[in-house]
Amino acid sequence: MNTSSLNCHDNNVVDIFTGRSIASAQDRIVRVAPELDGLEMLYSNDSNPNKLYSMKVLAWAMNVRGEIVGLVPWLNDITACPDLRDPLNGHWEGYYDPGIDRVFYSPPAHKTVELETSAEYYEFQCEDELDIIQEIPDTIGTHAVFTHDGFQSFTLVEVVSWRLYHDGTLHGMIADDDKIESTPVLPGDTCLYPAQDSEGFKYFFQHRIANKIKSEDPEAMAAISLLMEP
Repeated sequence: MNTSSLNCHDNNVVDIFTGRSIASAQDRIVRVAPELDGLEMLYSNDSNPNKLYSMKVLAWAMNVRGEIVGLVPWLNDITACPDLRDPLNGHWEGYYDPGIDRVFYSPPAHKTVELETSAEYYEFQCEDELDIIQEIPDTIGTHAVFTHDGFQSFTLVEVVSWRLYHDGTLHGMIADDDKIESTPVLPGDTCLYPAQDSEGFKYFFQHRIANKIKSEDPEAMAAISLLMEP
């Protein structure tokens, strides 16, 4: 694949694979493919070393070097599964296919083919780092959590889509209720805006946790208390 048109020259860009500022474009995401078959990420943490947890993979991403990883919304950003960092010293343990009860550690072959061929087909000539490369629907029920008082009160908002920009960043897009002109709200709608750039945004949660929070489940509320600001 010819990647000359995918180079980015801003040293202040933060690479979502590492969370660090990068001096080159080698780790920049150039293509994403939504996960549509229910594959999951497995992880553990030191508080329960003999227990594995799972969460659904949002998408698979390819960077300029052709490396491919699964992505999950995690705390206040989107994270590459192998780079998972949990407040309780969490660790990525692999990917999981619940349909056949199989654990695996490399991206599925069909997603690798999809990303490689689509990245080669869609070679964008971008002049601005905020040019939109892709926008994929959220298929795992992600919610954004907003609070203005350290979680004394908070609001949960459904994430409609994820927008990939030319600088390699991914933003969760939520709807401005005052700008909705028709429903359902779909990816690319003009009423959408990035959750991460919004005042009061704190975290992302998948639908299972979000629904528990909505119902004030004691376990979920205890988890929220761990994230509360002092």
